[in-house]
Amino acid sequence: MSDPNPDRKTPALFLDRDGVLIENRPGYVKSWDDVEIIPSSVTAGRILTEAGVPMVIVSNQAGIGRGVVSFEVARKLYDQMIDAYRDQGVAIVAGYMCPHAPEEGCTCRKPLPGMLVQAALEHHLDLASSVMVGDALRDLQAADAAGATGMLVRSGMGAEQEQQVVSLGAGRWKVFDNLLEAVPAILTHVKGIR
Repeated sequence: MSDPNPDRKTPALFLDRDGVLIENRPGYVKSWDDVEIIPSSVTAGRILTEAGVPMVIVSNQAGIGRGVVSFEVARKLYDQMIDAYRDQGVAIVAGYMCPHAPEEGCTCRKPLPGMLVQAALEHHLDLASSVMVGDALRDLQAADAAGATGMLVRSGMGAEQEQQVVSLGAGRWKVFDNLLEAVPAILTHVKGIR
């Protein structure tokens, strides 16, 4: 059966990787041994999958641009992490990463919205009704720049950045302990707009 409204765009959940889906670590993720999946994020992902919310990962990976890790290794680790989530019942639509160092001046590195815009175009997503969850101010700024709603989690760097986020956000960005705690607000936002 064909979609009666083929031009309809879908709200989505954009997720930062480090500090939201996997534990943040000092330095860069260079091997699978460096990856520690956050169990409560798996639970959150299952709930969101059951609710039919498409999830897209958007992550800055400056280690590539700085020569710390090759693009091929970083992409393989990224795909392994996505597969690990999928193996546990979490339907991640796609994963985007910015391979550039901050000084390269690209348009994909958060706080710029390039990855979100690209994902929206490629997957027919409605940015205005979507949510971006991250652990850093730059994630919320990318959400704003894309026209999406930003939410901060205290996991990862979020606890350190919360005061700045609250100060600069003027009440527009909600703050949660982790992704699982944010699920009701995400569902209310995404489902309320559908």
